[in-house]
Amino acid sequence: MHRLIPRPSRCVATGDSSPSGGRWLLTFADQRLQTVAQTARQLIAPDCPGLAPAARFEPADALPESGVSRIRLALGGPGEPPGPARVLGVDPAGQGGGDESYGLTTSAGGIECVARTPRGLLRAAASAAQLLGSSGQLAHLRVDDAPRYAWRGLMVDPARHFITPADLRRLVDLVALYKLNVLHLHLTDNQAWRIEVPGWPRLTESCEGRCYSLAEFADLQEYAAARHVTVVPEIDLPGHCAAAVRAYPQLGVMPASRSGPPGLAAMARPLDPLDPASRHFTADAFACIAGATAGPYVHIGGDESFGMSGEAFAGSVRHARACVRAAGRRPLGWQETARAGAGPDDIGQLWVDPQLGDLPRTQAELDERPELAAAGLTMELIGLLAGHFAAAGGDLARAVAAGGSVLLSPQSHLYLDRPYDLAQAPAADRDCLGRLGFRGYRPQDLRAAAAWRPEVPGLPADRVAGVEATLFGESLQSFGDLCTLLLPRLPGVAETAWSGPPGAWPGYRSRLGAHSALWRRRGLRYFAATSVAWA
Repeated sequence: MHRLIPRPSRCVATGDSSPSGGRWLLTFADQRLQTVAQTARQLIAPDCPGLAPAARFEPADALPESGVSRIRLALGGPGEPPGPARVLGVDPAGQGGGDESYGLTTSAGGIECVARTPRGLLRAAASAAQLLGSSGQLAHLRVDDAPRYAWRGLMVDPARHFITPADLRRLVDLVALYKLNVLHLHLTDNQAWRIEVPGWPRLTESCEGRCYSLAEFADLQEYAAARHVTVVPEIDLPGHCAAAVRAYPQLGVMPASRSGPPGLAAMARPLDPLDPASRHFTADAFACIAGATAGPYVHIGGDESFGMSGEAFAGSVRHARACVRAAGRRPLGWQETARAGAGPDDIGQLWVDPQLGDLPRTQAELDERPELAAAGLTMELIGLLAGHFAAAGGDLARAVAAGGSVLLSPQSHLYLDRPYDLAQAPAADRDCLGRLGFRGYRPQDLRAAAAWRPEVPGLPADRVAGVEATLFGESLQSFGDLCTLLLPRLPGVAETAWSGPPGAWPGYRSRLGAHSALWRRRGLRYFAATSVAWA
């Protein structure tokens, strides 16, 4: 059985296999493929120790070299993959649905990869890496593959826990390994502002160097683009702005809430869209980040603007959208931004559904959830939160009625800062795992996490922009913590995004277990749930 995640559209096995060790060479028969060939070699190298240190141009009629297996990359030609199935959603690279389909054949002579585009060839290289790295044998297969959704993303949160540029590049490699194509960076929040904005130097002064220069941001985007991954930066306004206001107290904010606990009152101070200083700051921040972004999209935030009137919130969203569009980029925001109106070019990121919420309704229910009390929640605060989020029930209908698209990131399954079910944790790891994840969420086991289906009542399939997992950094202390929350859940999200609704759990669990070998070679920590037989 193949060990590929995501599962391919079509896979035919001969039942044969050959050793995956020994000497390997990655070749390309078209000089236009030199760049993608070198990137493919880097992606495969951790799983193929015998791979030569450089890709080589080699004509299609070159004679084989004794004792050397080959990974061959070719554009089109005989045996080219069939045309891709209809891909749903929005292409994050802005290339009009660039073709990611590919064909792959494995045999005793090596691996043949064919695609119509370099993007497709890099997806084929990800499959080659998995086949070479998941066991000591190379299964002989014929694979024809294409994605279901165009937008397949991961959001991480450097605002709450800084992720070094080197570690962000490791995440790009992980994203590419599982055929995801977006890395969304939540760069600002109440805790910190992590990217420089010329003219506003105090934004990053309190970060003590743990922030990104525009040059580092450019370097990351270049690295990601070589792997056909689009970086989407997020500046989360008008709420979640406490770091900016600490740095510049002259920024005007909305009046404090007159009711409710002090904790909520402190949160409910979004930037005032009518204040000249705040309006100038917002324009500068979005113009700077949009101008520094190589890809088409900039995320404008827009969630949890506590205590803000509908009119003020709509004004803030429209101002942010206008600033991003003036810089030649397309805005997207959290689902609440649909309340400011939406057009065919607007994308709302669906994250909360009051019907699927998990807030206690009585003190007795709260008493049964000590993790919520530990997070500072009281019934009074829960009531105010529930009231605020009640409006979220209409966000999907607003977006659809206005002609916008919806990016699926439901908190119920795709928020990967949800704690693991410790009943599946190895005894030696329970203390460490017990502190990971946002305490306000109920734990979830791997089977439940992998069972999510990208089907939302009231959302037509042609209005789905794509699928994106998120991982907020409330509990993170290290890059290892981040990886532990990502793995092994991220491959399941990738499978659903690439292949559509998930397959049966037993088959997926068997494939997933083989992937721990790939993670160890890359130095990535993971949750070794006892429900899976790990390699």
